[in-house]
Parts: sequence; C-alpha cells; structure tokens
Amino acid sequence: MPLLPAPRLLVISDRAQARLPLSAVAAAAFRGGCRWFSLREKDLPAAERRGLLGELVALGRSYGATVTVHHDIEAAIAAGAGGLHLPSGGDPAAARARLPGALIGVSTHAAPEAATLLAAGADYVTISPVFVSDSKPGYGPALGLDGLAAAVAAAGGPVVALAGITPANAAACLNAGAAGIAVMGEVMRATDPEATVRALVAAIAAA
Repeated sequence: MPLLPAPRLLVISDRAQARLPLSAVAAAAFRGGCRWFSLREKDLPAAERRGLLGELVALGRSYGATVTVHHDIEAAIAAGAGGLHLPSGGDPAAARARLPGALIGVSTHAAPEAATLLAAGADYVTISPVFVSDSKPGYGPALGLDGLAAAVAAAGGPVVALAGITPANAAACLNAGAAGIAVMGEVMRATDPEATVRALVAAIAAA
C-alpha cells in the first residue's frame, strides 16, 4: 500500500476558482513545499484533461511530487500519474487492478462509508466537509473537529480532512487524527499560492 506523500498536504485543482493557470498554481504549490497535487477538472474534454495531466506529472517529477487525477483512470494510465482519486461510491479494488502500485483514494462524507472503502483497498479517503467551505457551500453539515475525530476512529485507516481548511486550523485537523489535509479554494483563490502553501506546510510541521 503506497504511503501518503509528505508533507501531509493534498492540493486539489479547480480552475474556476484559480487566479492563475493551473500549471502556474501547481508550480507555485510545489515551490511552497507541496508534494501532492490532484487534477480535478471533470468538465474538461478528455483529451484536454489528459494533456494537462501530462504537463503536471512532468512538472511534479521535477519536484519529486506525486500528481494524481480525479475520476479519469484512462488519463491516469496515459499520463503515468501517481494515482487516482475516485468519487463517493467508487471501487478502489477495480482501480487497483488497472493501476497497481498507484495511490488510490476515494471521496467520502460519512465514517461507515470510509471504513468500507478502506477495507476494500483504498489507500486513503477524504472526508468532508470538516468546516464550512466556500468551494462547496452545498455540502454539510460540517463535521467539526469532534466529528472528524469520530470519523477517524471509526474508519480504521488514513483519513484526509477536506473543506474549509486553512493554515489556522490545519494543525487541529491533524491533532484530531487526520492522516493529512486537503485544500482547494484556499490555494486556488490565493493571490500568492506559494505563500499560502508555505503557511499550510508550516502548520502541518507544527502539529
């Protein structure tokens, strides 16, 4: 089972929120110390998504970073991505059969589903929303730190906290038992994504 990249920070893309082209955001994140970036652009045409993923994979290699992709297993295979992140209800065992050795994660919103997916072979699950999020305001209610801790205890494997996470609360998520944190809008909307990532990495180091 692959280990989660260190530091324990996953940056997830959203070009609709990004102030810069995604390749520039990713480069800034890598300069800031991120070593795990996932391309989540489900509405891009497949060929365009595959081309962008290939660019990001090559960029990530120059930093020793793992670049994964949400949903699109064909793009992951074609671009030599480091892993695949599946939507809620995804089948980690089927993904593993086609991507042996890759990092396989799944989105979840409840502890029982998290436990089932981890038992089925997922390397990690994201659980959300931990806090109220500007990126996905319709999801809820927020778990909060107590809810996150309970979900981690029930899951029986690596849980990555997602939604509403900032440098101010990142350490608290890790102290609640999360194996890592995932951010989207906090980095995408940043005027200086490198500085934002540095702040997140510092918060993780202090946990």
